[in-house]
Amino acid sequence: MYEDEIMDTEEAAEAAEVAYQDETLVCKECGNEFVFTVGEQQFYAEKGFQNKPKTCRACRNARKNADKPERQYFEATCSDCGAIAKLTFQPSTDRPVYCSACFEARRRDQ
Repeated sequence: MYEDEIMDTEEAAEAAEVAYQDETLVCKECGNEFVFTVGEQQFYAEKGFQNKPKTCRACRNARKNADKPERQYFEATCSDCGAIAKLTFQPSTDRPVYCSACFEARRRDQ
């Protein structure tokens, strides 16, 4: 009887895979069409999601990133080569600053 249950589960999984097809949906925010792919449908089914997505990936990403502040960059002169280095932190005057190339070279040499 256990083998029958395994066969039924495998057959159900195969039938579920065959039932999925790419589906074109319309985004409720921007009105553009987007494709709800077979892979996405399988992911939704695995997670137990009952509803199809209502917004496209671009609108979902825009909503996720809306509250993130713009990243601020600081410029400093590289202590090795003299090039301008863009940093994501305010450099202090008591420590050397390196551009990406010099930083990688120093890390390899250590």
